[in-house]
Amino acid sequence: MTAPRIDTETLRRLPKAVLHDHLDGGLRPATVIELAAAVGHTLPTTDPDELAAWYVEAACSGDLVRYIGTFEHTLAVMQTRWGLLRVAEEYVLDLAADGVVYAEVRYAPELNTRAGLSLAEVVETVQEGLAAGMAKAAAAGTPVRVGTLLCGMRMFDRVGEAADLAVAYRDAGVVGFDIAGAEDGFPPADHLAAFEHLRAESVPFTIHAGEAYGLPSIHQAVQVCGAQRLGHGVRITEDIVDGKLGRLAGWVRDRRIALEMCPTSNLQTGCAGSIAEHPITALKDLGFRVTLNTDNRLVSGTTMTREMALLVEEAGWTAEDLRTVTVNAVKSAFIPFDERKALIEDVILPGYAEAL
Repeated sequence: MTAPRIDTETLRRLPKAVLHDHLDGGLRPATVIELAAAVGHTLPTTDPDELAAWYVEAACSGDLVRYIGTFEHTLAVMQTRWGLLRVAEEYVLDLAADGVVYAEVRYAPELNTRAGLSLAEVVETVQEGLAAGMAKAAAAGTPVRVGTLLCGMRMFDRVGEAADLAVAYRDAGVVGFDIAGAEDGFPPADHLAAFEHLRAESVPFTIHAGEAYGLPSIHQAVQVCGAQRLGHGVRITEDIVDGKLGRLAGWVRDRRIALEMCPTSNLQTGCAGSIAEHPITALKDLGFRVTLNTDNRLVSGTTMTREMALLVEEAGWTAEDLRTVTVNAVKSAFIPFDERKALIEDVILPGYAEAL
């Protein structure tokens, strides 16, 4: 017997947790247009539907460099205090509307300083906007908790500054750290000093690895730098042959190092050929701590509900599978154990029981 298909509305109601989602990749098209007009930035189009389609078309090029290039327009409207406040608040409200109850949002403060904001002002402004969004979501009966991951751009020279910010604001909403940007040619170990500083200060971190580059990137992220999670990690499959795990894949699985997998995004950047063939299903079945994520909701034209629906429709996932990856995400969240435990026991599991 096959499990009954889960309809979209049921999927939307399911409590969700997302660990890998970029603030500058999830703006509302209408907001980009309004803020661009206010700062005098020219867009490919000023029609919201056309702009949304433009992003998805660029993302589907299969070219990671072009994919990253789409951020030119979102970043252009995130250089002022009022722009950042609006983007951060709407970010939270959009997640709440999608059934997300826990999220970690990441962004690189150095990319928001073109109009004169300091790194500290960027962080404080984003936190203020996120707090406003969380307050409104809670008042509307759809509470969501959002923690922040600060990113250093791996191809630039300010990673250490971003790590210092993560330490400085770890008691003010920042829960961890990441490096982002072009992976190929910019290995994680180039920033080993930053990761050693974070470990010394007990600040957890994830590393983008195993997306545009393969096993050496993953090895450095885990074994040299000490990442607690892997951003994407899709190419860990290169260390698995006929279901048998190599030493690196075995280490990642056995130490419960979470894989922040983003199926739609991975298709768009050429890391997988289809949802049905995406490694997320095989890795889940092999016992890896797989998590499901959106990466960039505007750029990829997606939501957590859509990601779930695609896996149900094209990869045969069941409600149990969805619950498993949701619990996995909360288990690997960068917040204290007792808070993770409460989220699972008081929100995730009861929410699934009620929705299904």
